[in-house]
Amino acid sequence: MTTEPISLSAALASFTDRWSPRIVTAVNDYDVRVAKVEGEHVWHVHDHTDEFFLVLDGELHIALREPAGERTVVLPKGSVFTVPRGTHHKPYAPVPTQILLLEPTGTLTVGDHHEAIPDHVDATTGHALS
Repeated sequence: MTTEPISLSAALASFTDRWSPRIVTAVNDYDVRVAKVEGEHVWHVHDHTDEFFLVLDGELHIALREPAGERTVVLPKGSVFTVPRGTHHKPYAPVPTQILLLEPTGTLTVGDHHEAIPDHVDATTGHALS
């Protein structure tokens, strides 16, 4: 972990892959990740952790399967949302979008259970910045 400031703009400019987060720093046992996203992710669930989203640019939709039924939250630029642990969800970005995620170190981007993973989604615990 670096002890110098990190530019999120520079971090985001350092890669082009979609749905393939980069770890910019750590806070205790959590990774702070940035990602470029567009199109659909996959339905997935994290059994033991919440998932925090901050939209830096663009717009993110998150479909949720909750006890009361399915709903979709829409997150414009500057919005935050936490998906509670145990909630099936599917992120979708209708336009190129940049997000910041906060998750425990080692958390897979496709959760503990997921549908088939398409080629454009990187099943990873995050990549180091290059």
